[in-house]
Amino acid sequence: MRDEYDFSDAKRAKDVPHLAKLQKEGANKTRITMMLDNDVLLAFREQASEKGLGYQTLINQTLKEALTRRPLDEAVLREVLREELAHYG
Repeated sequence: MRDEYDFSDAKRAKDVPHLAKLQKEGANKTRITMMLDNDVLLAFREQASEKGLGYQTLINQTLKEALTRRPLDEAVLREVLREELAHYG
């Protein structure tokens, strides 16, 4: 390693197109640390690899889907059964 480096010609990340894109994509995200079971992490890594995604991206997508999913309670189950039975009645 050198004792000193010359950064006088260096560009800011915002001036390099692919770095600026990465900064913009990460602007609405927050870095956290969380503990996951090893089998859960392994499953996400395998699925992500099959889909050509990063495992953290897949975890984020899964969490988003879970937030918007309608819970399966008695009212929802009754509604689904009525709709299905209507096709046969």
